[in-house]
Amino acid sequence: MKITILGAGAWGTALAIALAAKNEVVLWGRNQIMMSRLQADRVNQDYLPGFTLPQQLHATADFDIAMKHIQSSGFLIIATSVAGLRPILTQCLPYQLKQVVWLCKGFEEGSQLLPHQIVRQILGEHVETGALSGPSFAQEVAKGLPCALTIASSSPELCQQVVAAIHGNAIRVYSSDDVIGVEVGGAVKNILAIATGIADGLGLGLNARAALMTRGLAEISRLGVVLGGRSETLMGLTGVGDLILTCTGDLSRNRKVGLALAQGKSLATIIEELGHVAEGVRCAQAVRSLAARLKVDMPISDAVAGVLFDGVAAQDMIERLLARDAKQEGH
Repeated sequence: MKITILGAGAWGTALAIALAAKNEVVLWGRNQIMMSRLQADRVNQDYLPGFTLPQQLHATADFDIAMKHIQSSGFLIIATSVAGLRPILTQCLPYQLKQVVWLCKGFEEGSQLLPHQIVRQILGEHVETGALSGPSFAQEVAKGLPCALTIASSSPELCQQVVAAIHGNAIRVYSSDDVIGVEVGGAVKNILAIATGIADGLGLGLNARAALMTRGLAEISRLGVVLGGRSETLMGLTGVGDLILTCTGDLSRNRKVGLALAQGKSLATIIEELGHVAEGVRCAQAVRSLAARLKVDMPISDAVAGVLFDGVAAQDMIERLLARDAKQEGH
């Protein structure tokens, strides 16, 4: 099957490596120098060092070549950040897209829209679209280690195409029609990973981490259901599964942000040192605004936004959460 992946960051590159074994894959990135080096050296030294690209995988900075690869058949995978989703979709408009899948997780800053809402605004209703999500670190996927993902779409045909292209060997792919539930789980868990990183960085112990994750799952569920998602989706791979991985895994960028915040580092310094996008940072501001507008109680997410953007100290964040009134569980 022909597949074009737009975005040569860590996750886009890792998925390209995994899919090239049984598909005709083109990986596009906008940096001409980086993509030329990647095509020649067969390694993405900037975002996924240490992993060799298969010879059959073609890397290019030529957008036209990448898009024409899937003009007659196959599908497009967008592997940008949420912030990059709208610009890349706009760039795709001159091409006759049939099926589009995205990997990004979060709410758009400012508009507070989920990825599928951005896609619908730009592409309209005639294109089959879906979100590919689930607990998956790029480095482990590139190594060929086992993982399970979910393709969420209102189109059974697109789900079948994605399963046919990706499912097999080390990757299992499940399908769902609950796009909202899948996207909310993938978005909010990044904020909660920052919270658990802060708690771990302050040495608060495993009990505190478990409490934050559990109460964080309640926040995910509250928001997801209000937005139209299903609670059972949020108990699956793209909810609790992704939450566990991102809050506990040492490869988690968002967890690293929390650990650095606990050390007293500024957000600007953390982002510069990280060198990669941590979606939870931008998402925290959008979720705080959205929760306030919808009157959804999300104290952990709100506290993380306070540390990131309001100058609240990490220790003060924890103290504020602990000082909240006792409640009945389930509320």
